[in-house]
Amino acid sequence: MTATLIWILVALVVIGLYLSWTAGRLDRLHARIDAARAAMDAQLLRRASVAQELATSGVLDPAASIVLYEAAHAARQAVEEQREVAESELSQALRAVFAETQQVDAVKEAPGGENATVELAEAVRRVPMARRFHNDTVRAARALRRHRKVRWFRLAGHAPFPMAFEMDDEPPAALIERAA
Repeated sequence: MTATLIWILVALVVIGLYLSWTAGRLDRLHARIDAARAAMDAQLLRRASVAQELATSGVLDPAASIVLYEAAHAARQAVEEQREVAESELSQALRAVFAETQQVDAVKEAPGGENATVELAEAVRRVPMARRFHNDTVRAARALRRHRKVRWFRLAGHAPFPMAFEMDDEPPAALIERAA
């Protein structure tokens, strides 16, 4: 009788330790999601800021400046629910403005254009990487949260279900080619 109680107690302790380890792992994933989201937000803000700075520099033609400025401003001011759409529209505006290599060359030839082009190219290269890292972390947390043990024992607590950030982040090909 005593041996049975000891084995039951040992089994409960092992199960408790396993659940505690799983809850800790889930908590670390949520912390990584927060860090990845902050890094992605910083890269998106940097891209919008550089695009807005370039639009107001007078290097671009007036129509391109207006299109780029409005898209960058909308991306910087977007509320969370509209952020993915605003960032996608900025990507589309960047591709429209820098669709041709002649436009990139014209910007590079202007005073200060070389630095602006390189800075914008770096910013648009980093956004897809930051978004991919964020979405990979979200995918890992979602996979863990789908397990029965996590749902049954409510190991996620009151943390919101992680959401991926889906946007059009394809960089303008002409800008990437010419800035490199």
